[in-house]
Amino acid sequence: MNKQRLVVIIPAYNEAKTVGHVVRVATSSVLVDEVVVVSDGSTDETSVVASQAGARVIALPQNLGKGGALVMGIKQTHSDIIVFLDADLLGFTTEHLEQLIAPVLSGTHAMIVGMRDRGVFLTGLAHHLPLISGERAMLREVAEGIPDRFYKGFMIEAAFNYYCRTRKMPYRAIDLHGLSIRHKYQKVGWPKAVVQYMRMSLQILSALIRVRIANLIGLF
Repeated sequence: MNKQRLVVIIPAYNEAKTVGHVVRVATSSVLVDEVVVVSDGSTDETSVVASQAGARVIALPQNLGKGGALVMGIKQTHSDIIVFLDADLLGFTTEHLEQLIAPVLSGTHAMIVGMRDRGVFLTGLAHHLPLISGERAMLREVAEGIPDRFYKGFMIEAAFNYYCRTRKMPYRAIDLHGLSIRHKYQKVGWPKAVVQYMRMSLQILSALIRVRIANLIGLF
């Protein structure tokens, strides 16, 4: 049986402080064939750091947003399995990565969603809410099955979930203990972070509604 090729795609916008570690962990896994960082119009050293850490870098001249960066990454690769990772992960290990990959690589699941460690209560609660997470492993069929217009903001994460659900493709969430991210307030301060968190919540709600409407009218 031919080995399935696996690519890790990391969208990054001004994440020079953390992207190097994420890339080094991903490239160290024997399961990973290639690591691609899509520098989404970054103005810091994201591209340089990612390249030095071992990634193939796609440097976009302007910021397209996370969804646009993911599309560019997908179109530049031909792997059978795609893993998406955020560039601002903290405490990321090869064990986390291989937890994501193993069920898809074995063929038991079409997609695995990794839930970051928010403590026992919040992590447990997250399993009963829409699965919104940047850490995902999936068959290429899932990534390519989503029309480009859904690769916007949190709509893409809702679209991944809904695509698998409506097509009876098995997927589930797993807990990635000890994994966290560099939070918005650490990057931009509390005042801007509060606004961004509120905007994020509204985007998630809007994404859930829009994906369902699109499916009802045959656009998804």
